[in-house]
Amino acid sequence: MRTGLTQDEVSIRMQEGLSNKMPQAPSRTIWEITRTHLFTTFNFLNAILAIAVLIAGSPKNALFVGVIITNTIVGLYQELRAKATLEKLSVLNVAKVDVIRDGREQSIAAEELVLDDLMILKPGDRIAADAVVQSEAMLEVDEAMLTGEADPVGKHEGNSILAGSYVVAGSGCAKITKVGSDTYAAKLAQEAKRFKRINSELQGAVNKLFKVIMWLVVPIGALLVFTQLMFTHGKWQEAVVAAVSGIVSMVPEGLVLLTSATFVIAIVKLAKHHTLVQELPATEVLARVDVLCLDKTGTITEGDLDLIEVRPLHGRTLEQVEHALSGVVHTLPSMNPTQQAIRDRYKQAPNVSVTHKIPFSSDKKWSGAAFESIGAWVVGAPEMILQEEYALIQDLVEQEAHKGRRVLLLAQVDEAAFAEDQLAHPQMAAILLIEDRIRKEAPEALRYFAQEGVTIKIISGDNPITVSAVAARAGVEGAEHYIDARTLPQDMELLQQAVDTYTVFGRVTPQQKKLLVQVLQSKGHTVAMTGDGVNDVLALKEADCGIAMANGSDAAKAVSQLVLLSSDFSVLPRVVMEGRKIINNLEKVSVLFLSKTVYSVLLSIIFSCILMPYPIMPIHVTLIGSLMIGIPAFFLAMSPNKERVRPGFLKRVLRSAIANAVILAGVTLTMFLYASHSGLETSEARTLAVLVLGGSSLVVLTRIARPLNGLKIQLVIAMLTLFTAAFLTPFGSELFMLTTRTLSHTAPALALVALTWPMLSLSNRLVKRLV
Repeated sequence: MRTGLTQDEVSIRMQEGLSNKMPQAPSRTIWEITRTHLFTTFNFLNAILAIAVLIAGSPKNALFVGVIITNTIVGLYQELRAKATLEKLSVLNVAKVDVIRDGREQSIAAEELVLDDLMILKPGDRIAADAVVQSEAMLEVDEAMLTGEADPVGKHEGNSILAGSYVVAGSGCAKITKVGSDTYAAKLAQEAKRFKRINSELQGAVNKLFKVIMWLVVPIGALLVFTQLMFTHGKWQEAVVAAVSGIVSMVPEGLVLLTSATFVIAIVKLAKHHTLVQELPATEVLARVDVLCLDKTGTITEGDLDLIEVRPLHGRTLEQVEHALSGVVHTLPSMNPTQQAIRDRYKQAPNVSVTHKIPFSSDKKWSGAAFESIGAWVVGAPEMILQEEYALIQDLVEQEAHKGRRVLLLAQVDEAAFAEDQLAHPQMAAILLIEDRIRKEAPEALRYFAQEGVTIKIISGDNPITVSAVAARAGVEGAEHYIDARTLPQDMELLQQAVDTYTVFGRVTPQQKKLLVQVLQSKGHTVAMTGDGVNDVLALKEADCGIAMANGSDAAKAVSQLVLLSSDFSVLPRVVMEGRKIINNLEKVSVLFLSKTVYSVLLSIIFSCILMPYPIMPIHVTLIGSLMIGIPAFFLAMSPNKERVRPGFLKRVLRSAIANAVILAGVTLTMFLYASHSGLETSEARTLAVLVLGGSSLVVLTRIARPLNGLKIQLVIAMLTLFTAAFLTPFGSELFMLTTRTLSHTAPALALVALTWPMLSLSNRLVKRLV
């Protein structure tokens, strides 16, 4: 009799740290998330500028700092919310484990297991730590979560079993050999511990712009501060505020906020379709993906099997065959996937008396039962039941196997031998055809990606022939091109050729999955990877966009950017469409923000050179930036847009922004010089400059909003109305530091605004030719 560990031995191991306490999933801490969003160069710069304005005694000109706060809150909220949702999904699956301690059975928490504990395993149990099977134990273990292999694996005395796998048949004891972070599953998860920021072209473009802007801000800002203090003959406070205005205008802070806000809105929409987005730009990246790597089980298939045909042989009737088959599957205790598929078809057990039964095991690959009235019957692998007579149906079995089907044989056997657990004189009664259950929505989703030019690669730990047939049934183009990953070349050049040649990769190890993703990326592809098991973690982490299933492992969910809460990958087309809308619309509205950046750089340089007061104050920047850029950009970013994403985002945006900025800076400079030479005070000249810059910005907005529809026209009219109210209402003119004593000079100002449209058309054509 097994006694297991004593309580003293357990206590010693606990003190030595040899318990099954699992390491945290590889996700970021709250402090790491907060630090990422709070301590940025962008926030630091704007904070310094806001302090300078406050010291200068003009708090209303520090309103721009609100954008920093809002942008930080939006990013923090989304990532912390995703972390909280994921932790709710990560409730420990192994609540209790049965062990033998002090000679008796006990039920303990999985984390209380220690090295050398004796686990008691039975069908349905999830294995909580790596262990070795003890004598007299016979187990059928599902290791799909770890290896990707769909078929249960037989385990006998001395065989290793791994944490995270499931017992599907048999029972017995296993001695724990590795616990906690030493288990195979934990080590795979630890390899993915390093946090990897998602590869977002939008964020990359914005970051590049900020780097350039930061290099420009220091010299231009210093020059502007110097000239405003030394040569404009105003108070130092006015000079500081004016200099800050020029610097603030150069930074497209609203673009960062709009990008984050747009992502959050998309995330909220996707949440309604049971999709958890863990990083803001994940929808954008998926919209850019041109290679989608899928596992078979859980994505293309449901993970369950279907009995699609029962074909009687040698004169047996279907009724006789079904009666015997139903009796066998309802008699046996084991519930492996194959048996479940048969029971799903024959839900009612026949009224027969059982005299003997033999459960399924991986060594004999069949199971059976003997009945008083109808004799002994077995069902299982044809080659194991028929032995030397297998050649009679070998061609049929191989033909169906190439279609992705599993062939089982139902046979009547000698009852006396069966009572002695032997198989003798099998008489073929019927063949059973069983296949993986394709997800109903899978063909449509795969068809969508094919139409959108996304290449599908099936990467699975299962048999490549089976995977190929399943992929073909689901509609994967090129599914007939398959390879056993064990035969893949080591040479990188040959491996790249293999990746191009084959669509289906079977018998793939976790490290090979990661390598295949890297090879695809080395060829310039943007790669998304779906997975649910620990065996997928390395590839999920390496992919540009990792997509995990909610019913998968905690490690897979922790390293992925998207988690499909319904474990249904057919929602991915919705994610792609949301991403396309975000990218294509943000490309349009980015022109608005970057036009402001470029014309602010031009104006700062020009007014530093001509030694005149800067024409726009920070509060004016807030007015124009809100009405002509920020508010309308938000609504434009929500417009429907299903166009395919094109590369070259930054080049196209800068080309249009430069063309617009030259004209906007030109008309603003012209108006300010005209007003100054007409004898107007600086405040009056600034009011006219704001009128021209704001009006011209409205023209740019109207051009970008094309094609115009009812809602867009209403948006433009609303912004025009609010802008006009800022000049004509006492509250508006006081808040935004505008004077109404310049009404007599509005005619030339409005004339300049009217000329903006043809000048913008000409400028855009010239820049497109030159750039």
